[in-house]
Amino acid sequence: MKRFKKEKYDDLGLDTKSPSNGYRALNKDGTFNVRKENVSFFERMNIFHSVVSMPWLQFFLILGLGYFIINIVFASLYLIIGTEHLTGIYGTTKIDQFIEAFFFSAQTITTLGYGQIAPLNLAANIVAATESLLGLLLFALATGLMYGRFSKPFATIKYSTVAVIAPYNEINGFMFRVVNPKSNQLLEVEVNVNLSIKRENSDLRDFYSLELERSKVVFFPTMWTIVHPISQNSPIYGLKKENLLEKDAEFIVVIKAFDESFSQSVYSRSSYKAEEIKWGEKFAYLAKRDESGISIDVGRIDETFAVDLN
Repeated sequence: MKRFKKEKYDDLGLDTKSPSNGYRALNKDGTFNVRKENVSFFERMNIFHSVVSMPWLQFFLILGLGYFIINIVFASLYLIIGTEHLTGIYGTTKIDQFIEAFFFSAQTITTLGYGQIAPLNLAANIVAATESLLGLLLFALATGLMYGRFSKPFATIKYSTVAVIAPYNEINGFMFRVVNPKSNQLLEVEVNVNLSIKRENSDLRDFYSLELERSKVVFFPTMWTIVHPISQNSPIYGLKKENLLEKDAEFIVVIKAFDESFSQSVYSRSSYKAEEIKWGEKFAYLAKRDESGISIDVGRIDETFAVDLN
């Protein structure tokens, strides 16, 4: 008797051939473990995506470095034209003159202009006018990038580091926990869990959409333990820990929710490899109730305790 049904072409768009054991299609942070080779620089380049996706520290470092380099370039141009064509330059050495030209450039590019230094001849005026125009364009671009970063919707869902195989009713279940650590409200949260597993004596992989105890919740203010009941219809029914390791199993998670702050749908992804599953462990209950409401200790999301499996 067939214990489970595999949907045809249900490969999620991932490669069905596994190169080796330990391969991970989806990283813990939701990025795909795929490298694209022999792609030209201009085909690969996506400046906007890179800038709005990079960490904040790196973003500000790039802005600061670009601002610094531009001012160095224009300060050098003023020195080439000659500081005698700029009023208010009092430095006697090249270094002093360069420093004064650098700060004049900073005042020009921001259209601030304190008035101490001003261009005198046509060449200096052309450079100053060009720099002020460039400054307007670059600051408008930087403002747009800042807005793009702030307005970019994304789900900051925190996943438990490990999943567990624990008792569930009269059988066992595959479980992991998720929580929204931010104060924004996520509504109509849907979760889809798929299993990627190697075939017997083959490098090819099969993909299965796992049935869940509950695949959708309307509200998501607390922690949610997502459960796949390991019934006779489950593709991992009867498998042990060593079987999942041998088959290089990977549980791929995709969560979709409606973010009330952005009024848009947001997505989150993660995965669990076979070695990241604790067998005979159960997640500790973390909700505390009092007269003021419910409190959740998010820092204990990975806390488990030993139990006997069914």
